[in-house]
Amino acid sequence: MSDGTDDGSGGSGSGNSASGKGASGNGGSGRSAGAVRGGALRRTLGFRDLVVYGLLFIAPMAPVGVYGTLDARSHGSVALVYVVATVAMSFTAFSYAQMVRVAPQAGSVFAYARKGLGEGPGFVAGWMAMLDYLLIPAVAYLFAGIAMEALVPSVDRWVWTALAVVVTTALNLWGVRAAARVGFAVLAMEIAVLLVFVVSALVVLVRNGAERGWATPFTGDTVFSVTAVLGAVSVAVLSYLGFDAIASFAEEVKGTREGAEKEGEVTGRGTRATQGTAAKGQADERAAGSRQVARALLACLALAGVLFVVQTYLVALLEPVTSAQLAADPAKQGSAFYDAVDRSVGGWLHDLVAVSKAIGAAFAALAGQAAAGRLLFAMARERRLPRALARTDSGVPRVALLLAAAVTLVAAVWAARRADGLDELVSVVNIGALTAFVLLHASVVGWFAVRRAAGPPRPVAQVVLPVTGAAILIAVIAAAARTAQLVGAAWLVVGLVVVLAQRRRGGAAAPRPPASGKDEREH
Repeated sequence: MSDGTDDGSGGSGSGNSASGKGASGNGGSGRSAGAVRGGALRRTLGFRDLVVYGLLFIAPMAPVGVYGTLDARSHGSVALVYVVATVAMSFTAFSYAQMVRVAPQAGSVFAYARKGLGEGPGFVAGWMAMLDYLLIPAVAYLFAGIAMEALVPSVDRWVWTALAVVVTTALNLWGVRAAARVGFAVLAMEIAVLLVFVVSALVVLVRNGAERGWATPFTGDTVFSVTAVLGAVSVAVLSYLGFDAIASFAEEVKGTREGAEKEGEVTGRGTRATQGTAAKGQADERAAGSRQVARALLACLALAGVLFVVQTYLVALLEPVTSAQLAADPAKQGSAFYDAVDRSVGGWLHDLVAVSKAIGAAFAALAGQAAAGRLLFAMARERRLPRALARTDSGVPRVALLLAAAVTLVAAVWAARRADGLDELVSVVNIGALTAFVLLHASVVGWFAVRRAAGPPRPVAQVVLPVTGAAILIAVIAAAARTAQLVGAAWLVVGLVVVLAQRRRGGAAAPRPPASGKDEREH
């Protein structure tokens, strides 16, 4: 992987602020086409890399940790819960796919809400998403620590948790492409373990039959309840949070080769004609990159939905304990997946799943930490957060990444040292993202239907679907735990106070576009 080249300002970009000060203005003389100017991110990711990041953040076996809770809350309709959750998230994925073409920027929902709703709502959307982007990695790191403590009881979970933070932070600081390469190997391992579980479960079911009725994972093993299913969906959404992080890498996606070549022409010649050609090439490249992000969002959600439904359906058939018994004994809910596998298949698969969960959770946190860093970077670049967070070093937002790592380290280790730490974190992690998703849907309506910025709107795609998606999310928020609602409301109030304070002192400075210098690519 090539590292950042000098931009002519006497450094690799580490001393450049979001405003681009210090970047060379020599017309590109002596600057390679792959150089990165201050405040710019490297375009090194392809479609596969985006899907890898999304699935890493989600984790193919994400239901393992929450299966027992979902089974108890839904009265046994755990597979149906994931069907409903996938449908609910598909509305959000579709809105992301539309807005990423409008604002192919690193800020994701922050950038989209600014476009569709204005500066204030944009900040609020980014602020609410920030709550989840900082806490979800902490939960994942804690899952890794818990799994490793189960395998090596002599080492406390907080030590494993802190070690996972250090290792994955080092990979993120190395660069998004390097992390994606390692992440691909981890993802392949997780999917392989999942396939082993699926085959083993099918063999047991063929030999011994199901512990519950074959349809009960969709209909419930006691009494079917729509309210119970929706209440479980509010928890199941946690399994999906992360597919949206794909949009955070919009400025690091490779577009068309033609765009890169045209961009190289203006670097070498500097004429007005080639500048116009390069500008068109850059626009084509951004459009191609946006299409890649949109495709990856939808593909990642669809793959995750299939994986979640299949594994929860199978484990529910193997589960010897009824959903009512799980509801009456919350202590058994966390280990319900492992217990069912241990009893029906054997301890060897229990240990294999535990190891996979430990490694997979750590790398889910890696993807989450990377997305959090991009969100902080984007908000700082628009002067909504301290500008130091918008500094880049060789095309990597290392300052923002280090801040995200510090916050998640503190939260994860704090939780790891408390008996109720996991419950405390899990109860609040999804509320911020759900609120931000509601603003995302509103942004689609605002940009396409209210502002009509792209011409006459398409009624179904740009009004009906986002409004329906927002309504579903509001219903999920209403069904969420009281603690989550209170924490989300408190965080929202703090964000509103920040917005008012910024406006009182004259508001944020006029936002600056991303640096126009060349994006570094790997060769």
